[in-house]
Amino acid sequence: MNKLLIALLLLLQFVFPVQFNSVEKTKVNDELLPDYLSLYHEMQLDGIIDLKAFQQAVEGYKKVDPENKELITLIDYTKPPTEKRMFVLDLEEKKILHASHVLHGRNSGYTLPTSFSNEVNSNKSSLGFFVTEGTYHGKYGYSLVINGLEKGINDKAKERAIVIHGSKYADPKVLTTAKRIPRSLGCPAIPYDNYKEIIDAIKGGSLVYIYADSEEYIQKSQILDEIPFIS
Repeated sequence: MNKLLIALLLLLQFVFPVQFNSVEKTKVNDELLPDYLSLYHEMQLDGIIDLKAFQQAVEGYKKVDPENKELITLIDYTKPPTEKRMFVLDLEEKKILHASHVLHGRNSGYTLPTSFSNEVNSNKSSLGFFVTEGTYHGKYGYSLVINGLEKGINDKAKERAIVIHGSKYADPKVLTTAKRIPRSLGCPAIPYDNYKEIIDAIKGGSLVYIYADSEEYIQKSQILDEIPFIS
C-alpha cells in the first residue's frame, strides 16, 4: 500500500508541474503587458475605440502630465462623422464617460479628414495634443478654450479661435439626412443635446488628443517622438 502511494506521488510530481508552470507563465505575461494595453482591456474598449489611437493618447498623456489627471478626451478622425468619434475617458473609474459625434474642418476633407493645418483661416482641423482651459459664452453658446501644445502642429489654436462648442449640424439626425455632410471651420463642434455636460466634464486642465493615423503628424510630434507604436 505504501509503495503504491509513493508511486502515485512520484507520478503526480511529473504531471502537475507542467500545468503549474503553464499557469505561472500566463500570469507573468499578463503582468508584462504594456500599460496602455492592460488599461484598454480593463476599460473594455475593444470594438469601440481604435487601439492605435488609444495607445498614442495614453503615451502622450504620460509625457504631458496634465493638471486634470482623471480624463482624456480622444477624437478619432479615422471614423466618419456619422459615427460617434469623440470619447471622454475616465481613467480613474476606467470607463467611457461620454461618447459623442463631432465635426471636422470643412477644408480637411469631406467624409474623412485627411488634410490638417495650424494656419489661421485654413478652416482645417488640427491634430495632436491640447489641454482644456476655461469656458465662455460666444457665437455658438457655451464654449471651451483649448490650448494646442505642439509647436507648428496646433499651437495656433487660440489665434485661430479653435474651441469646443455646440453645433446644430453635429446632431446625428442632421449628419445622417443632410445632402452634404456638415463640417466646421476647424473646431471640434459637438451636438447641442449634451455639449454643456461634456464641456463641464473636461474643462480646467484635462488632455484632448485629436487622432487621424497620420504618419506626417507622428514624425513632427515632439510628444510622441521615439515611442514605438503598433502598426
